[in-house]
Amino acid sequence: MVESKSEKAEIGKENINPDIKDEDMDVDEDLNPGKVFNIEILRVIKDLQQQHGLRHGDYQRYRGYCSRRVKRLRKTLNLSQGDKRHYKKRDVTLANLERDSSDERLIHIPLMLAERAWAYAMQLRQESNTEPRKRFHLVGKLRKATVYALQLQELCNSDFCDARTKLEAEAYSAWIHGSLHFELSLWKNAAENLKKAQVIYENLAQALPEEEQAVYKAKVDELNPSLRYCSYNIGENASMNDLLEMRGQGMLDNLSHLVAQTKTESMEAFQTTEWRGRKVTVRPEKVRLFLLSIQDLTKSIEKAKGYPEKIELLENVLLDCKDAVSAIKDEIKQDPKLRSSGDTGTMTATQYLLTYLSYTRLKLTLERNLFMVAQGKLSLDDPNVPDKVQIEGKKTKPQDLSRLYEIILQNVSEMQQLQGMEADPVYQAEIETLTQSFKSFRCYYIAITLLALKRWRDAVAMYERSTKYANEAVASKAISPDFNLRDELKKLVQTIESCKFSAHANSVLEEDTQEDSVLYGKATKSSKPLYERLSMYKEDPSLNSRNPNVYKLTPEMQPIPAKPLFFDLALNFVEFPSLEDKIEQKGGDKQKAGMSGFVKGLFSWGGSGGK
Repeated sequence: MVESKSEKAEIGKENINPDIKDEDMDVDEDLNPGKVFNIEILRVIKDLQQQHGLRHGDYQRYRGYCSRRVKRLRKTLNLSQGDKRHYKKRDVTLANLERDSSDERLIHIPLMLAERAWAYAMQLRQESNTEPRKRFHLVGKLRKATVYALQLQELCNSDFCDARTKLEAEAYSAWIHGSLHFELSLWKNAAENLKKAQVIYENLAQALPEEEQAVYKAKVDELNPSLRYCSYNIGENASMNDLLEMRGQGMLDNLSHLVAQTKTESMEAFQTTEWRGRKVTVRPEKVRLFLLSIQDLTKSIEKAKGYPEKIELLENVLLDCKDAVSAIKDEIKQDPKLRSSGDTGTMTATQYLLTYLSYTRLKLTLERNLFMVAQGKLSLDDPNVPDKVQIEGKKTKPQDLSRLYEIILQNVSEMQQLQGMEADPVYQAEIETLTQSFKSFRCYYIAITLLALKRWRDAVAMYERSTKYANEAVASKAISPDFNLRDELKKLVQTIESCKFSAHANSVLEEDTQEDSVLYGKATKSSKPLYERLSMYKEDPSLNSRNPNVYKLTPEMQPIPAKPLFFDLALNFVEFPSLEDKIEQKGGDKQKAGMSGFVKGLFSWGGSGGK
């Protein structure tokens, strides 16, 4: 009664517990009738344990999750045990799996029941350190877990499950029985069951792909301490490792057959692909379909008539490639163990597959851009290149081609920075050669742009730089297997020689009277009229035009000596001091002098009157 009350309490908290996951609410999922179920029991329980408490050793939280999970499964699959008033036990049987509407989640019910009982037992083990009586309760819960484990094994041994599921169920049942015998101190039985589970997990790890082996190897290592303790208690004369004896007891009779069948099913279910000497397993369906679709991509491109059709074909493939990359990223997000440290040697298979798909996406993008360049590419055989070329049916200037090559160089830079390939010297050397090749083409088109502006010296300098990059790329031994541009580079070097001499000749024939402004990228030109350069030979097409540059009819203004106007105008603004006291006035002066004489004579001040 203690168990039922606690379970009801946990079920009553279902609506307020944050452990409920959306992945458990997929109630509308319908499977095809007659399908052979494939349940990865160990991986399923390990994921659930890590997500619901056992990462921190919280067995009570995990037990509550198992109770809620069982309730949801029974409600979804219409396998409830009575109503609120009446209880009627309903176990999952083979009859439930024989129905047309059978679901593999029926097998999850005994699995979750066994996990709930085992989690309760582990919780009681923690509490038995202070309360010894709980040890009896612990053993009872492990016995109940073995009952549910046997139900799980019976369901999985039917024809409705594949070989891998049968092995997993047998190993899980052996581990639960071994845990019970371990608590009961039945060391020999515990050792036999635990060793049986370990052997099955070892064989499963060998039969499965590399990225799925980690969880089984970890379980094998987890069983080693218990086996050593059993061996210590049994004695040194015990032969636990004798597999022939275990086979004679009928414990592992079908192991070899089931392992071989699992390997066959694994090879059929998973497709492997190889890149740069390493094989990886492809699990997601979108990725497998994408890799199959690009196997004949080269032939499809060759059959395309024009560049627009080729570009459209590559753009459609790029959309599928982006979906495949998203599928791999989603798988890595769901399982953090698939993430790697970045080194090529320590990269997981899934991370390496993501790097390969990222490289494929960049390669397809680069090919698409190269077709766009080729659609309006300047002919390397003709030194007299026209000012404009055709790209996508539009008139495009030569500098637009240099911009396309700038985008191509950005794609190559992303290739160089792919995760896990930074420490690969061969790969980095190939990408460096590819970078020099495209830099050579970009400099060539920049030189042609400068020729249109009649900046001969700058054009010759860009020709020299293009030749330097081309020679370095041709001399390099590291050539990318996807892009071999040696023939194009050799042809480019020959074309540059003729173009360079032509630009140099034009710079000698024409007097360079232009004022260059490198900072602003603009040039202004002032040409002399014909009457000023009669002694010089110069080809001037403007002389045959309607407005020939013969003589400048409006002469330029020149400074001449003249009377400065500054002082004449300034005189109007000069203010002179008042001179009224200096000017002689009639009558006014005599009267003024008489008054002063009268005052001076009155007080005997100066003058002759004072004497």
